Amino acid sequence: MRHVGLIAGAAAAVLVAAGAITYAVAEDGGSGDSAPTADSADAGFARDMAVHHQQAVEMSYIVRDRTKDAEVRRLAYDIAQTQANQRGMLLGWLDLWGLPKVSSDAPMTWMGMGDMTSGKDGALMPGMATNTEMKKLGTLSGKQAEVFYLQLMTDHHKGGIHMAEGCVAKCTVGVEKRLAQGMVDAQQSEIDLMADLLKERGATARP
Repeated sequence: MRHVGLIAGAAAAVLVAAGAITYAVAEDGGSGDSAPTADSADAGFARDMAVHHQQAVEMSYIVRDRTKDAEVRRLAYDIAQTQANQRGMLLGWLDLWGLPKVSSDAPMTWMGMGDMTSGKDGALMPGMATNTEMKKLGTLSGKQAEVFYLQLMTDHHKGGIHMAEGCVAKCTVGVEKRLAQGMVDAQQSEIDLMADLLKERGATARP
């Protein structure tokens, strides 16, 4: 509970700030001639991270119902709430910019990685779980579910950090860059926490 409480506090702070950030983006490249274009890093990150976040939310709700462990359930709930909120902000920004939420471009094109092998068994972007892994998570319970979730989410966060760092480097909308940096910081903290939780269960992150 010691670490998860800190994560919960950070998640609450993100939720409180969400409205201010959403409105601020309208004044920081959110409308008119200054809005990002459909093929910009800003739009690409918003679209791709919305998809990436959605899977994290799904994984978190699956494990919440597969274990009675208070720490893992609390972490899963915090991740689900934070990433669902951020996903809403990203999609809201696309609306503000008058841009579509889907693109014919391959995922990660905005990072120059559109030709990467993607989509294998549903893993569209770095760190995403495959459809097979998602189904497996839904069949496990107790400690097995906890370990597999923590391993999957560690991989997921590592991929998310890679994408968020790309936005920090390439995006032009200030509030989006700041949100991306916040994702990097928060998800790295959660990776550290998950390493501790895995160790307590006699396991480690996947290589």
